[in-house]
Amino acid sequence: MEPLSPGSFPPAQAGAFLIVVTLTVMGAGTLIGWLAGSAKGGLIVGAILGVPAGIAAVFARYRRYFA
Repeated sequence: MEPLSPGSFPPAQAGAFLIVVTLTVMGAGTLIGWLAGSAKGGLIVGAILGVPAGIAAVFARYRRYFA
């Protein structure tokens, strides 16, 4: 029995996952900022934290394709 070959990298799924994670963190930052009195500041902080969080999430989920 031959071992299964790894599938091809799904760039559309990885991109969608990146967008979802980034927007989720941005939304959470906006909500926290709104509760603290500055929705705009929360959005900025959410964007700053959301981009690296999205990249880390994609790398963690699809790490077998990067090795």
